[in-house]
Amino acid sequence: MPRIQAPTVAEHHQRQRRALIEAAMGLLAETAETPSMAIVGQRAGLARSSVYQYFASADELMAAVVADLFPDWVRQVLSRVEAAATPEDRVWAYIEANVDLFTSSAQEVARALTRVVGPDVLQGPMQEFHEQLQVPLQEALRASGEPEPEAMAALIDTVLVHALRGHDDSSGEDPAAVRDRALARLRRLLGGYPRSAAPELG
Repeated sequence: MPRIQAPTVAEHHQRQRRALIEAAMGLLAETAETPSMAIVGQRAGLARSSVYQYFASADELMAAVVADLFPDWVRQVLSRVEAAATPEDRVWAYIEANVDLFTSSAQEVARALTRVVGPDVLQGPMQEFHEQLQVPLQEALRASGEPEPEAMAALIDTVLVHALRGHDDSSGEDPAAVRDRALARLRRLLGGYPRSAAPELG
């Protein structure tokens, strides 16, 4: 029996499960394919048989990745937004946090998931993800005096997607360059809200 390196058995199991999810995410980002349970176990430092103690199948593991990925994205964006000082700063923090996520390895995981799991697994979490993100953006826009916060929030999300267009096909391009280009586009277009909080690239 493997040695338990945690204060409790429950915490040990939680850590092992977390390690398997993170291993699966890393493999998804690298290959864009559903990894085998054996390879996931190897990446996490567990025997193949041990992996099945936590997940009955690769499909169940992929569902766990979906359930983990989007709430984590929400937490990251909310943390950035809440740390900003003014409503205008919070709008820009939302924009910048989303650009950072969409140019990170997490986006590679999300893109791979659209290929390896069914829409019935993805649809609910993705819809909830977008709805949760709209709330802090709408609140910041409302606090800044925007008369149509819901419509403007939806428009900002659409602009974000278009500002990042081409990232999927930018094979080998430095993610920092993709990020800077997207933020420069957004500064030029969304000068009203983020102007006070959008420092020049330097």
